[in-house]
Amino acid sequence: MNGKCPVTVALIVKNEERRLKECLNSLTWAREIVILDDMSTDRTVEIAREFTDKIYQRAMDIEGRQRNFAYAKAGEAWVLSIDADERVTPELAREIAEVLSRDEGVYNAYSIPIKTYLGNRWIKGAGYYPADKLRLFRNGKFSYEEARVHPRALLEGKCGRLQGDILHYSWDNLAQFIGKFNRETSLEAEKWIQDGRKVTLPNTMRKVVDRFLKNYFLKGGISDGFMGFLMSFFHSFYQLLTFAKYYAVKKGISKDL
Repeated sequence: MNGKCPVTVALIVKNEERRLKECLNSLTWAREIVILDDMSTDRTVEIAREFTDKIYQRAMDIEGRQRNFAYAKAGEAWVLSIDADERVTPELAREIAEVLSRDEGVYNAYSIPIKTYLGNRWIKGAGYYPADKLRLFRNGKFSYEEARVHPRALLEGKCGRLQGDILHYSWDNLAQFIGKFNRETSLEAEKWIQDGRKVTLPNTMRKVVDRFLKNYFLKGGISDGFMGFLMSFFHSFYQLLTFAKYYAVKKGISKDL
């Protein structure tokens, strides 16, 4: 026993020299840190070695498979899944320690609120907060579907909820947001094609309208000013752009997404 919390923090990273150190500084309360590096070409591995010797390298193929590989390297009874652009608040670290110290076996996982930022702007509405995600789980009781985009969470047992936040510095600026948005819609369209889905324009338009109304009015976008409107719009536009890419390939307009 070294007095630290009996948790393995698992990260998958690639070329994260700019953000990794600040992330790892927020994790020093954990007993073990496991880092799975996607063949970085910058100082990512060098920085990681300042915090842990549990560093593995594997080229990314499928996100779910990559995350499962990292989780399988965990040596502690509990695993916390974090990305390099995220930070664990001191409040959350204390809460995790308290919850695990009185673990009665009721829950095999806990969801955690995610506080997402665009630059230095916290996105409060449009479904972005609290937007709980399952991040803390009992070793061996959780995995991801091995899908390239938006893999489903597969949990054995019940999931509780924590109150402390994970801070997610997802995008430095709007241009970076749009670039990631473009990549994710391409992956989503590819998934639709691979799954053999039959997607129609009327159904897509219904989802476009439904997503905007839900995120803007029901999920607080309207209370977060222009940023709430913008993020509600992108929630809905995600469906339309994905359909456009899907349609272009299915109709032979283009070969690439």
